[in-house]
Amino acid sequence: MVGTFLFIGGPEVFIIILIVVMFFGADKIPDIARALGKGIRQVKDATNEIKSEINDSAKNHGVDADLANNINKEIKEAKESIDEVTGPIKRGL
Repeated sequence: MVGTFLFIGGPEVFIIILIVVMFFGADKIPDIARALGKGIRQVKDATNEIKSEINDSAKNHGVDADLANNINKEIKEAKESIDEVTGPIKRGL
């Protein structure tokens, strides 16, 4: 099931994939997917690194636990929104 992503249905996704294959060639698609996967991974790793730095800083400087929890909540929401965007991309590849 392809679903809808940015109001794009199954036939539109098929046409886009066809255009990508025609433009880049079938042999370049794995390289493009690999680069896209690396980029998504870097964003997630950076998010996790920021989260751990905030937690470590909060512990070392005696920051209020509520403030640290609010920051962690915001980071989690940002990560979920990234996953919402990248999820259909991962399934499409």
